[in-house]
Order: sequence, then C-alpha cells, then structure tokens
Amino acid sequence: MTANLLSVALIAAQTALAPAQAADMRTPDGTAVVAAAADCSGAAAQVVSQTGGQLLSAASQNQGGQTVCVITVLVPGNGSERPKKVTVSVPQ
Repeated sequence: MTANLLSVALIAAQTALAPAQAADMRTPDGTAVVAAAADCSGAAAQVVSQTGGQLLSAASQNQGGQTVCVITVLVPGNGSERPKKVTVSVPQ
C-alpha cells in the first residue's frame, strides 16, 4: 500500500511541475500519468486505480491560490487490518 501512496504522490508532484509534459510521464511501476480534468473525475479515477480503494469523495478546492482536486478513498487493509481512509490532493 505504501508503494501505491508513493505513486499517487509522485503523480501529483509530476503533474504540478510539468502539466504540459504529463502525457509522457510514467510512475515507477510504469503507469502512465494523465492530467486531471477540471471536474476532478479523471483525478478521482486515477487515485482509485492507483490505491485500489473505493471512492468516498472528490471535490475541487482552492489551496494556496491553486485549484486542486481533493480525493478521498477507502483503501482495504491487509489481512485483518481495518480499511484506511486516504486523502490526496491532485493539482488541476
């Protein structure tokens, strides 16, 4: 699960730094990085795919003068562990 969260963080960072080049970038596991749509549906689908979780919410917010998609997913626990709620901010 840590690798999935790191991949999501990497996607967010790469998208924020070079949105024009996002189509050519890939995560460490080879997954293509795709820029999020303005309505956050693309970002939500990407985070759900990367974490293997279930979407709880997706909302557009202004953080520090930048519009971001705040995505919250419920990620299954390992074995007998409880599921974890994970919130990720993805720049638009």
